Amino acid sequence: QVRLVESGGGSVQAGGSLRLSCVASGYTVGAMCMGWFRQAPGKEREAVAVIDSSGSRGYTDSVKDRFTISRDTAKNTLYLQMNNLRPEDTAIFYCATKSEPFCYRGTDPSWFNYWGQGTQVTVSS
Repeated sequence: QVRLVESGGGSVQAGGSLRLSCVASGYTVGAMCMGWFRQAPGKEREAVAVIDSSGSRGYTDSVKDRFTISRDTAKNTLYLQMNNLRPEDTAIFYCATKSEPFCYRGTDPSWFNYWGQGTQVTVSS
């Protein structure tokens, strides 16, 4: 049974950093497409970053050069390092995975079939 558990959210001031973690069980993080998504109040869930089984990464434009997605297969954990945070990054962040090795529809939340419970990130100005 696939399970994803996020942690690492919190409250920071603009310009600060946070690292989110997503511990996976029931499968190997390096074998399937995984991603980080976020949902701000009143907005739709959006893709932030994805990584496929080959290690290829993709980012939404607003986080390029600020966020980094990575994984540790020994710990079976996905990470999102977030630097230079902005108030507009405030959202609930979710990790998700799809039972495919490549992120064919990595920007579409509905394509992913397993989700964590989310972790709140709040950035104040």
